[in-house]
Amino acid sequence: MPLLNRAADMQAEIAEWRRALHAMPELGFDLHRTSAFVAARLREFGVDDVVEGLAKTGIVAIVNGIHGDGPTIGLRADMDALPIVEGTGRDWASGNAGVMHACGHDGHTAMLLGAAKYLAETRNFAGRVALVFQPAEEGGGGGKVMVDEGLMERFGISRVFGLHNMPGLDVGNFAIKSGPIMASTAEFTIQVRGKGGHAAMPDRTTDPIVIASQIVLALQTIVSRNADPVESLVVSVTKFHAGDAYNIIPETVEIAGTVRALKNEMAALGERRIREIVAGIAAAGGGSVDIDYDANYPVTFNHPSETALAVEAARGVAGVANVDPETPPVMGGEDFSYMLNARPGAYILMGNGATAGLHNPAYDFNDEAIAHGVSYWARLTETVLAGD
Repeated sequence: MPLLNRAADMQAEIAEWRRALHAMPELGFDLHRTSAFVAARLREFGVDDVVEGLAKTGIVAIVNGIHGDGPTIGLRADMDALPIVEGTGRDWASGNAGVMHACGHDGHTAMLLGAAKYLAETRNFAGRVALVFQPAEEGGGGGKVMVDEGLMERFGISRVFGLHNMPGLDVGNFAIKSGPIMASTAEFTIQVRGKGGHAAMPDRTTDPIVIASQIVLALQTIVSRNADPVESLVVSVTKFHAGDAYNIIPETVEIAGTVRALKNEMAALGERRIREIVAGIAAAGGGSVDIDYDANYPVTFNHPSETALAVEAARGVAGVANVDPETPPVMGGEDFSYMLNARPGAYILMGNGATAGLHNPAYDFNDEAIAHGVSYWARLTETVLAGD
């Protein structure tokens, strides 16, 4: 089935917004220029209300349908960038040194703005739409903050939907699944303490590097020897900081990493075994440890009824053959999970084509995907909020 003609007609204009956003990336909750840009466009479109200041720089815009009373659904886009030095060389490359839109949130924001313009023009639905522009997805938990500040109750949202671009998936294609679609996330930092000394006299020390090295190797057995092999669990050590000189055994070593899982039970297993392994190896080596374990984003869980609605809407845009309703889950994390814990909903992946991967300095959102995303949001709204 074809794209909406209006979405295709707006693509060039939306691409201009996207590139403007790309050139002024901001981090976390401090999205003042981004938020101002979004609010200005929304008011130009004539939406019914623009509420600013949620989670510091978040925005919710309301569009009422013309087919009578009905529920309110939420459509969410994330707006924040990443602390990465851009390497695209684009004319619209980041003007903020060391910060870039390396995950496509500029595209997500621009597409939801395009949907806002279309929905404000047509209003071909019953009830209303709450367009949620969220800060601080990249580690800040902005979705949780918006939920904690009463997002769902304040705007009467009964269902909520999210979308993310996916490099490697062809433009015009969509992928989704019912149940867990993205993993829970946790971060750990381990401080290993020994007794430092001269590297030529290791017998007079308690070498924390040896202890820490054994810990790193042993952590690999959590997935290979403790986890059910048909379940999904990732334990990755990503930092190892030790020592400053060739001839000194240091006093301490810092190890850090991440744990990802698709079930709460597996997440709990990962944390329990990390604590047990670290304490045991440190004691055996004569050292001591401190563990800081931070379980942050929960599993992103798609609800069955809302997933079926998302599949229907995506097929209405892309056709049956271009929508995968049983895509494998992704082990990355997503704070849209907090919104899905608060209300039933679904999170869908949309093709970005053969671009660089997410969180890569060479990544740039593919503007050819814009009309597909806008069409999906419009079709989803008209599907979920169909009038009599």
